[in-house]
Amino acid sequence: MVGDYCPISGENTDMHSQRNAKSGLSCKMVLQAVGKVLRKSKTKPNGKKPPAEEKKQYLEAEFTKVRVVDFDLKELVLLPREIDLNEWLASNTTTFFNLINLQYSTISEFCTGDTCQAMTACNTIYYWYDERGKKTKCTAPQYVDFVMSLVQKLVTEEENFPTKYGKEFPNSFDSLVKKICRYLFHVLAHLYWAHFKETVALDLQGHLNTLYAHFIVFVREFNLVDPKETCIMDDLSEILCAPVPPTPAPAAPSSPNSAPSPSSHNHVTER
Repeated sequence: MVGDYCPISGENTDMHSQRNAKSGLSCKMVLQAVGKVLRKSKTKPNGKKPPAEEKKQYLEAEFTKVRVVDFDLKELVLLPREIDLNEWLASNTTTFFNLINLQYSTISEFCTGDTCQAMTACNTIYYWYDERGKKTKCTAPQYVDFVMSLVQKLVTEEENFPTKYGKEFPNSFDSLVKKICRYLFHVLAHLYWAHFKETVALDLQGHLNTLYAHFIVFVREFNLVDPKETCIMDDLSEILCAPVPPTPAPAAPSSPNSAPSPSSHNHVTER
């Protein structure tokens, strides 16, 4: 009858305990599985925790505002009307090679096989590919040496970068320039990522910022480097390559007999 007290036999007790044990085990397994899924959702697909993002010192305002020049770099890279496009690309590419090589030389003693065991920039590792396409992982100084040696060879070979009057540029010239610029970008990115502290200690951050901004504006103007390649430094590029705001004109001096403007009482200069 409903409401009657029905005692549970020993056999029933054992069965009930077994059911409880199985239920507890099932719940535990479910919780463990859910926890595992939640932990993996916060990690990379392989289940490993992503490395903590390092603070980018070069993005701090006290450093990004330091430049060598303050004029619009866009005007500096535009192709002049009377200059051939290939001549313009060759001249600028050679200049950037020399300047970036010089910039790297200022910190080269800090870039060693021990301090820079791989050519890194913003959690990206660059591998060197030889002429046969063989992929090689090397230290940063080795990689930079490969880059500078290759570029030096390319820009000094007459058949690649002709200097004699009437000599035609090769059909592969555009691809050569793009290849050079891609490698030079790797060096600049490594300078910021691994050696910005040394650059600041040498008080050369203004030179590096100006060189980087000039280079990025140039390669963007002529589509020389794939944006997918340079996107790792987009945060810096957007800061350094922003158009320079126009300099406000100085306020005209007021005559002694003129009535003070309302703003003069608040010590605010209108521009």
